[in-house]
Amino acid sequence: MRSRRFKDIEDPAVIRATAGGADMSDDRGAFVTEEKETKGYWIKEWLKEIILAIIIAIVVMQFIKPTIVKQRSMEPNFYTNDYLLVSKQSYKLFHNSPEMGDVIIFETNLKTDAGDEKLLIKRVIGLPGDVISIKEGKVYVNGNMIDDSYTQDQFTNGELEDVVVPENKLFCLGDNRMVSVDSRSTDVGFVDYEQIIGKAVFRIYPFKDFGTIFNPYK
Repeated sequence: MRSRRFKDIEDPAVIRATAGGADMSDDRGAFVTEEKETKGYWIKEWLKEIILAIIIAIVVMQFIKPTIVKQRSMEPNFYTNDYLLVSKQSYKLFHNSPEMGDVIIFETNLKTDAGDEKLLIKRVIGLPGDVISIKEGKVYVNGNMIDDSYTQDQFTNGELEDVVVPENKLFCLGDNRMVSVDSRSTDVGFVDYEQIIGKAVFRIYPFKDFGTIFNPYK
């Protein structure tokens, strides 16, 4: 019976392994090699995922700019340390024009305490060609008093008489009109389209206010 069983097996190496021979070391070597190859595979896959994540982040940053509010000029709708997502392409890639009520972030000639260029966050009130007036605490656009119920004090200080917004520029105000430095000030003035960094479209933090940015004129 034993001779017939071994006769039916043609591979001598298999015979030696079956008989408990020393050739089992070949199998152990193959196992070690396979383990090394497996580790190398996962390292490559890990590096691929890191590179892909970096590429995605770079692409996303071309469209979205995370922004943290550091001023009181937009209270009661935006507070210090609110975390916003700003669309950098709203008025460029998509060929949209700013609308009354949009909240925008733009460059200025103002400086921070550290001497860096100061960015401002304000709300668009006047579009190119609009006539702006401020009388007795109220804002008028093209002769019509606008709703200010969303502002901090429902009062706008300062006086303006039929000021026309130039082409490719915007008239912007903060929601906290009593403390805001905005288009009423000669330090800011009208906001040129080229100064706009983007439109605030989404609030990430605080979580209780998580969601899209409210436009009171829509």
